[in-house]
Amino acid sequence: MAKFVAEKSFWDLFPDAALGIVVAQGMKPTDDVSEEDAAAIRLLLRDANEAADKHLTSNTISENEPVRVWRDAYRKFKTKKGARCSVENLLKRVLKGNPVGSITPMVDIYNTISLKYAVPVGGENIDAFAGNLRLGITEGGDAFRALGEDEDEPTLEGELCYRDDEGAVCRCWNWRDAQRTALTDDTANGFFIIECVDPSRVADTQAAIDEMAGLLERYLGATIAAKALVTAENPELDLTGE
Repeated sequence: MAKFVAEKSFWDLFPDAALGIVVAQGMKPTDDVSEEDAAAIRLLLRDANEAADKHLTSNTISENEPVRVWRDAYRKFKTKKGARCSVENLLKRVLKGNPVGSITPMVDIYNTISLKYAVPVGGENIDAFAGNLRLGITEGGDAFRALGEDEDEPTLEGELCYRDDEGAVCRCWNWRDAQRTALTDDTANGFFIIECVDPSRVADTQAAIDEMAGLLERYLGATIAAKALVTAENPELDLTGE
């Protein structure tokens, strides 16, 4: 795999968006993370659940600013009924007093960043990509089997999604991941992305990718091959680290 490309169809909808990308190589498998480090990550996740409260100023989830901006964004493209930005699901749990729990060190790290900064964070296995990864509006019919499902469910015409040469990687922008490219306990090379549609939060997005890169280095032994903000002025990023 060579590049990530945010296509013109994406920028036509979201000209002020910023996409924060971290490419981590050589991550430790879950079984190789020491209990001390796993415990430290769990503490970070606990603190992030508490920090998420500052983003929740209303008991109605849709009235909170980090959720409202994404509800508005999702109205600009075709979506599956009920599709929501990934960060909304995390913040809803915090709002209901049901903190996001520990899963694996890798997942805990990106949930920590998502909660702390109230931004959507996605992660994929780079080694499973076929060709370049692209973000744009699709004509529909891209192959897709969601994580945890037994049947294929192709993309819709007019849907915004991440896709490669074999099909969709994540549907409805940041709603559901494909089984084919999903992170696993043994994923060594990961692609992580933080999406921002609020121009006032670009600095937060930069801080979030900086912190995520540091945590992946510190706790998973990763080498950061790429770390950057993709914008309309710079819509492509080389992901090879060369």
